[in-house]
Amino acid sequence: MRRYLRQFLSDKRVIQAQGPVWWLILNGIILTKRPRSLGRAYDLIWNKDLNESPLRTFTRAQARKLAAGFADQSQIMVDWGMRYGAPSIGDAIDRLIKAGCERLLLFPLYPQYSSATTGTAMDAAFDALKCHHAQPSISSVPPYFDHPAYIGALTQSIRNHHSGLAWTPEVTIASFHGLPVDFISQGDPYQTQCETSFAMLRSALNLSETQMLLTYQSRTSRKEWIGPDTEETLIDLARRGVKNVSLVAPGFAVDGVETLEELGVRAVQCFTDYGGENITYVPCLNDSDLSIAMLRELINENGLVRGN
Repeated sequence: MRRYLRQFLSDKRVIQAQGPVWWLILNGIILTKRPRSLGRAYDLIWNKDLNESPLRTFTRAQARKLAAGFADQSQIMVDWGMRYGAPSIGDAIDRLIKAGCERLLLFPLYPQYSSATTGTAMDAAFDALKCHHAQPSISSVPPYFDHPAYIGALTQSIRNHHSGLAWTPEVTIASFHGLPVDFISQGDPYQTQCETSFAMLRSALNLSETQMLLTYQSRTSRKEWIGPDTEETLIDLARRGVKNVSLVAPGFAVDGVETLEELGVRAVQCFTDYGGENITYVPCLNDSDLSIAMLRELINENGLVRGN
């Protein structure tokens, strides 16, 4: 946890105010306290069978299923890497170049663009490429926040999950990862893209403005963050007598600690503590057939098709 946090919180796209004061805060406070609480959260959702995080499990499964789908096209290789931790983005690029790949399609698995997510992942990819004298040609999949395949896959996934419930959600909450307001004021398009995704998803599900709400989670500092906040919204709904709620996380390609623990455990407990009765978390698309079909369509649209 400490190694991961040090790498994550030392990224200038994540924490912009890097300097002596931040170094003291990071090393003197955060890295002495935060690893313990984050470790407890990971322990609740850890894939104990494989001794790894669900994020790693699902991402690897996505890559393997995509590779199997391109098995009839021997010129296409699929690999994967993580921005923080291992296997790294650089490791994946090294393997592909050593295997003889002359064209790389980078696919940041973030539907909505933010400098703190897509931006830093692309930085890592280009930093890795600096180490190679013979560089392949590079292209990337753009943010797919408004792509019909993405909206369609989410819509079907939510409908499938809701159809298996013994009760009907009165309200469905689409919870996106939060971002400090100053990121948005500096031109980050993340909030606008989240709002676009939400509007398209609500329309596809044929839900009214009161039946589906947009919220943001993971607020961690004293800065002003975009809102409304997911847990505060759940408390308000419970206090107003809403008994049945569904949670979905459209901004996450696969489940991880932010969804399985923060939404699936903490948010659920928050709602029931204040009088809510039924609450369900709709899993991310992960490595489902809906997910793989969507990812493959986006890959094909961006150049990896036979003859290209």
